[in-house]
Amino acid sequence: MAFQLLQKLRNKHFLSLAGNGIMSVLGMLNMIILYRALPVASIGMWVFFLSILLLVDTFRSGFLTTAFIKFYAGASAARKREVVGSAWFIGGAITGILALINIPAFLFSDWFKNPSVVLFVEWFGIIYVASLPYFIASCVVQAEQRFDQLLCIRFLSQGFFILFVMVMAFTHTANLQNIIYAYLGGAALTSIFTIVMGWARLGNFRDRTTECIKEIFHFGKFSVGTTLSSNLFGTSNTMIINFMLGPAALAVFNLGQRLMEIIEIPLRSFAATGMPELSAAYNEGNRPKVIETMKRYAGLITIALLPACIGAVILADVAIHIIGGEKYIESEAANIMRLYMTFALLYPLDRFFALTLDVIHQPKINFIKVLIMLAGSVVASVTAIYITGSVYGVAIAGVVPTLIGVAIGYWGLNRFEPFSILSVFTTGYAEAVGLVKIWWGKLRVNKAHQ
Repeated sequence: MAFQLLQKLRNKHFLSLAGNGIMSVLGMLNMIILYRALPVASIGMWVFFLSILLLVDTFRSGFLTTAFIKFYAGASAARKREVVGSAWFIGGAITGILALINIPAFLFSDWFKNPSVVLFVEWFGIIYVASLPYFIASCVVQAEQRFDQLLCIRFLSQGFFILFVMVMAFTHTANLQNIIYAYLGGAALTSIFTIVMGWARLGNFRDRTTECIKEIFHFGKFSVGTTLSSNLFGTSNTMIINFMLGPAALAVFNLGQRLMEIIEIPLRSFAATGMPELSAAYNEGNRPKVIETMKRYAGLITIALLPACIGAVILADVAIHIIGGEKYIESEAANIMRLYMTFALLYPLDRFFALTLDVIHQPKINFIKVLIMLAGSVVASVTAIYITGSVYGVAIAGVVPTLIGVAIGYWGLNRFEPFSILSVFTTGYAEAVGLVKIWWGKLRVNKAHQ
C-alpha cells in the first residue's frame, strides 16, 4: 500500500512542488542555525553577500536556463548533445569573464570601505567556478523533466552547506569566513557529484557548434534582461539598507521578511498549475474564459491566504523567536513581518495578472512593469529611510511596487477583456465556498458509509 502511494506521488507535479517545499524548509533551517551562530552584523554581511552573489549569477542563469530548455526539450539525441556542449561553452565563457573581473577586484579590495563589498569581491569568482557543473546539470535534468534528479541536486547543494554550518555551530567555530568556506564546499561537492553521476554531461563539450552557440546566445540575450530586472527588484532593498543603515539593520529586515516563503510556495505551485489552463483558454480564442480562469486562481488563493496572513500577524513574535532567537525579540523584525504579511494579500493579484499577460502574448508590458516597479521601490525605500531613519520605512515602502504591479497588470488585462478587481475576490470567495461544500459533502458520505 505504501509502495503504491509512493508510485502515485512519483510524478513531475508532486516532485516539482516537493522541490520548492524542501528547498524552503532547508533554507529556513539554515537560517535558524545561522541567526543563532553569528552576530547580528555578520548576519547582515552574509545576507548582502548572498543577495549580490545570486544577482550577478543572473547573467549566467538568465542567459542559459530558458534557452537551454527551449532548444533541448524534444530534440534529437545529436541535437541534445550539441545544445549541452554549446551551453557548457557559453556558461564557461560567462563564468570565466566573471572570474577574470574578480582578479583586479580582489587585488584592489582594500579600496572598498564597506566590509560586505570586500567579502563579495574576495569570493564571488571562485564560487561561480565551483558551481558551474551543477548549474549545467540542473538545466539538463530540468529539460528532461527529471524532477527527481533536480530535487537531488537542490537537496545536496543546500544539504552539504547546512551540514557544514551545523558542525561549526556545535563546535563553536562559526564565523563569517568559515560560512563562506562551507558555501563554497557545498557547491564544489555538488558539482563533483553531478559530474560523477553523468548529469552534468561534461563530455558533450566537444559536441558544441558555432551555430548552436549563436542560437542560444541570441535567445538568451533577451531573456537575461527580464530575469535581471526581476532579480534587481528583489535585491534593491538589500543594497539600500546595507549602505544606508548598515549590516545589523539588514539582518533584522531579512529576518522579518523571511517568512514570506509561506506565501511564495503556494503561489509558485498554483502558477505552474494555472498556466496550462490559461494557455488552453487563450488558444481556444475564448477571452472571457481566460479572465475567468485568472480570477478563479487569483481570488481563491487570496481567500486561502487570508487565515495564514492573520495568523502570521498575530503570532509574528513567536515566529521571530523561533527563527532568530532571543536577541531579535525586541527588534523591529516582528513588525516588519506583520507589514509584509498584510501586503501579501495583494501578491496573488500581481502574480496572476503577470502570468496572464505572458499567456496573452504581452510580455513587453510585464518587462516595462518590472522596470517601473523597480524604480518605484528604490525611490520609495530611499525616501522612507530618510523620513523614518529605520527599516520600518523600507517595510512600509514595500507596498508601493506591489500596487504599481497590480495597477499596470490590471490596465493591461482590461485592454484584453474588461473586468473589475472586485470580481476577482467575489469569484475567489464563490470558488472557496464551492470547494468547502464539496469537501463537506464527501465527508458526510464517508461517515454515513461507516
